[in-house]
Amino acid sequence: MEIVIDIDGADPLFAQLVAQIKQAVLDGKISPGDPLPSIRQLANDLALNNKTVAKAYRLLERDQVIQAKGYRGTFIHPDAIANSGVDLNAWVLSSLHQTINALRGGGVTDSEIRIAFTNAMSNQNLKGN
Repeated sequence: MEIVIDIDGADPLFAQLVAQIKQAVLDGKISPGDPLPSIRQLANDLALNNKTVAKAYRLLERDQVIQAKGYRGTFIHPDAIANSGVDLNAWVLSSLHQTINALRGGGVTDSEIRIAFTNAMSNQNLKGN
């Protein structure tokens, strides 16, 4: 599997890494159970910050595309093929569009929506979510 990061690209570096690993799974270039390089090794190979690779790995683990097995390393998740086709960002964006359209249909202004969204996110963060 070859990963190419475009440091001048519009997408964040971690997002490029996530997308390329998911695509490699879908293309059969890596299979469930295959090992992945350590965060440090991949960061060195790609000339990225360790935190960038760690963030990508956290998101891939959340999406059940990879799984960490403690000191043994990180591996492609058994359900990675099915889970690689899921795009949480697209789902979130679609959900937000639906909600915004419903609120606008009810006469709520964009300014009121922004304020309410900010308040909702602030309250959510206070609860630790």
